[in-house]
Amino acid sequence: MDGVTAAVAGVRATARMVARDDGRGGTALPVLESDGPLALRRTRGSGAEARVMLVGAMSGPLGGDHFTVEADVRPGARLRVGSAAATIALPGQAKGEARYDVRLTVADGAELHWLPEQLISAGGSDLYVTTRIETGATSRFVLREEQVLGRAGEEPGRLSSRLVLRVAGRTLLDQELACGPGAPAGWDGPAVLGGHRAVGQLVVVRPEFADKPVTAQVLDEGAALMPLAGPAALVSAVAPDALRLRRVLERAQAALNS
Repeated sequence: MDGVTAAVAGVRATARMVARDDGRGGTALPVLESDGPLALRRTRGSGAEARVMLVGAMSGPLGGDHFTVEADVRPGARLRVGSAAATIALPGQAKGEARYDVRLTVADGAELHWLPEQLISAGGSDLYVTTRIETGATSRFVLREEQVLGRAGEEPGRLSSRLVLRVAGRTLLDQELACGPGAPAGWDGPAVLGGHRAVGQLVVVRPEFADKPVTAQVLDEGAALMPLAGPAALVSAVAPDALRLRRVLERAQAALNS
């Protein structure tokens, strides 16, 4: 592909990781594949848990780019994934939206904590994010998702996101949100963001929630905890900025772990 074609088509990149029980009380990473602007780095783990950091090797996603990140956590494995910095969606030379797909599979008896830094929708960008999670009935899973609309003093770009959770083949959550220019009217109104510029979700899957669901409650101003129809819970939150959103979600995670 020559430089002109690449600029029009955008960048295609996939990062893939597989975690499995190493048979010695730890977690092995037999697959840790990086591609283009997506780089995976193993960091120091703790106990049986392996840790991976997702590092952006260049700016993006830009207009026309399509990034995919996949994690497959197999029985008995424990994996924690974070990112080295926020992801910033930027306008690019190529026309059309960028895409960022996250696909997570957690087997029965496995555990995954997916805790990336914020996604920032810069002015003029157009990004569609899809996160699909498949877990088993006895999996343990935590996802923290944070989105910030615009940098300081900047109007946001268009950001659309879809979050799908399936447990033991059953869909427990399928929600979509669109914000910014061209989004359906009312996205910034009191029924959705209420003028806030940071929005996030915390998804927790635990086998014990099947017999003892969490109690629906308001956790903070702009944050609510809801049980899902299965061994899972959802916290949805809005906040004026990324720092306050992170604090709300961290308090919610601590409460669910207590």
